[in-house]
Amino acid sequence: SVEGRESLQKLYHLLEAKGFQTRMEGVALLLDLCKSSPQLISTNVVQIFDYFVLRINDTHKKVKQQALEVLAEMIGLLEDALMPVMTRLMEGITKNLNSKDPGVHAAAVRALDKSIAYLDEVSLMKELSHQWSQLSGEALLDVTERITVLVEWVHARSPEVVQRYALPVLWSCLENKALPVRSANVCAVVTKLACALCEVMGTQLIKCAESKPPHVQENLSSLL
Repeated sequence: SVEGRESLQKLYHLLEAKGFQTRMEGVALLLDLCKSSPQLISTNVVQIFDYFVLRINDTHKKVKQQALEVLAEMIGLLEDALMPVMTRLMEGITKNLNSKDPGVHAAAVRALDKSIAYLDEVSLMKELSHQWSQLSGEALLDVTERITVLVEWVHARSPEVVQRYALPVLWSCLENKALPVRSANVCAVVTKLACALCEVMGTQLIKCAESKPPHVQENLSSLL
């Protein structure tokens, strides 16, 4: 409808504005439209994200934090209507998990948890595992913890997805390739993932480990 097109034009105009306060108005308008016209947002979600993703990565931390907070609410409102933009959504969230700004970090974590609660678990595991390989620092731990949470649900529906996407994360952790080793939580986080995989896969996990280097096998058995 004409009204819908006008709302979208206004939204794009605000989201692209030079002034950060105007961009924040655009982010607030997006949330309003999600509540009042969810169908309009769902139908145009790919184009909307062309603009909105820039605000999730905004140079101004107030805009960025607000965009992540709104994203968390959008996930609860739109659920699987966000599937076409799942990759960009996860990139936007995971990029902000290492933010030094506590408000931005907290908002990114909240958006990540909302994703776990409302989005398709199988698609999410694939996406998180794909993002994992490009992350560093605390973001790796945040994402590893969420992959662990998904293991049981996903295994019940698609055991092969767990083997293809969650197992490689465990092997990388056990090879000590990418983790921020100084963090005290590393061992706890990796142990939880190993135990979750062991619970659903049983002895098959040990069999899969047999093709790995000896130190990986040793690390696994010491965790279990």
